[in-house]
Amino acid sequence: MNEANPYQMKASSILLHVIKPLIIGPLLLAMTSCNGQEAPSAIESNMSQDSTMIETHKVRDALFFIDGQLCQHLRKIFQDSKGNLWFGTNIYDLMKYDGDTLTYITEKEGFSGGRVTGIVEDSIGHVWFATSAGLNKFDGKSFTVFTEEEGLLNAEIWSLIIDSKGIFWIGHNEGLSRFDGKEFKNISIPKPQVDTNSTIYSPDRIIGIAEDKEGNLWLGTDGFGICRYDGRSFTHYTTIDGLADNAIHEILLDSKGLLWIGTYWGGLSKFDGKKFTNFTKDGAISGVEVSAFFEDSNGDIWFGVENNGVYKYDGENFTHYGQELFSKGSILSIYKDRENRFWFGGWGGLFRYDKESFTAVTEDGPWE
Repeated sequence: MNEANPYQMKASSILLHVIKPLIIGPLLLAMTSCNGQEAPSAIESNMSQDSTMIETHKVRDALFFIDGQLCQHLRKIFQDSKGNLWFGTNIYDLMKYDGDTLTYITEKEGFSGGRVTGIVEDSIGHVWFATSAGLNKFDGKSFTVFTEEEGLLNAEIWSLIIDSKGIFWIGHNEGLSRFDGKEFKNISIPKPQVDTNSTIYSPDRIIGIAEDKEGNLWLGTDGFGICRYDGRSFTHYTTIDGLADNAIHEILLDSKGLLWIGTYWGGLSKFDGKKFTNFTKDGAISGVEVSAFFEDSNGDIWFGVENNGVYKYDGENFTHYGQELFSKGSILSIYKDRENRFWFGGWGGLFRYDKESFTAVTEDGPWE
């Protein structure tokens, strides 16, 4: 790599390249438009720029700033088949760490920009990113962006999976879209009757998607509980059926087939297909806004709670890692990579966990 490249820097001397002003709150961000077209070799071409032409500075915010932090709001973490770690942010676009070098990726490289709400890899090694400005495909060299112009009903995406058949399912502000790699099919979802209206952002928003072992899709909605889609019909579950809250934040189907449901106002629920267990209501955990689900190789379930740190559930007991371990703000993403390193991202930036302590990952690491 060119040593003068401003977007490719050794982790020991990272400069935060800020291209957007800080706007507090993930639901108050200005949306960035995208061109809907492929940007051939955009990353390579921008990496040849003279570093003296790039203005770098750190945004200092009294609530979220940590000296040397990589970003102030890290939303998604993912490791691809090549071992690259991808970090999706709320307003600082995208970062990639290849084990030696950290790369900041923005619209200048062809990325759509906007908050990153999902990262997946397909069967041929392409990495896909769900953002508030469209669906991005990275083929290893360049990005292709899909928006309404390509048939996506709404480009403000909140959830993304690839199912067992290789089909993309995309949850956005206006419902659900199916994508086979060539064509989008937009699916209308009926709404159940609910006792109270608890919509946070959009009544049609699909905030979470998971596939069970039978191939059914489970969808988390914004104010209308969860529903199961078998490809033909929808079955709804709401607070009337025992769900803790109808405003869903995130869902996870674990290896045992149990559905974990994080809500905005009701805390944590588990659904075994017949009944709900509400751990917050039962007093097992504290806090009401739950997200960042991750199941590790032991089958332990990890999750974050707004302003209340992180919990781990081993099948019998909860272990609580308090808010003071993560500086200010809340954890929004948890990931364990193939090197057995735990990563935590949120309002306070990026953290590492080495089974004994949590450490903030700053301009000087630690990465190993």
